[in-house]
Amino acid sequence: MTLTFEDFPPGRFGTFGPRHVTRDEILAFAAEFDPQPMHLDEEAAAKSMLRGLSGSGWHLCSLMMRMMADGFITRAASLGSPGVDEVRWLSPLRPGDDLTLDVDVVDARTSNSRPELGIVKFKCTARNAKGEALCEMTSPILIARREGAV
Repeated sequence: MTLTFEDFPPGRFGTFGPRHVTRDEILAFAAEFDPQPMHLDEEAAAKSMLRGLSGSGWHLCSLMMRMMADGFITRAASLGSPGVDEVRWLSPLRPGDDLTLDVDVVDARTSNSRPELGIVKFKCTARNAKGEALCEMTSPILIARREGAV
């Protein structure tokens, strides 16, 4: 079943995961995309403000996107996104974390210029197994409306 704009009323949409994060994948992502000491070296990371090896914030955003895709975007009549409104890194991603993703619909409105689609603003919060929020991301997604809804 394809999810359309009408399937995203404001409120809690769902929780997705868990997704286990390994030390090896943290190191591999950092080596390729964010080679800073706190993401690559245990000793340097222990001396950093993060006080231990942590995944890159960009790695965490990538994991969140994958969880969104697996959870609902690939089933939605998504037409893309005009961008991300806000990303806030709140706590470090650690090796061994089991992530869940809480997804809320903050706002949903029909496009004024293109009434065949809606704009759904999502707030996604990645949490570790302790329930601590690691990252919050707010982003609009363009989603087709149901046939006959226009």
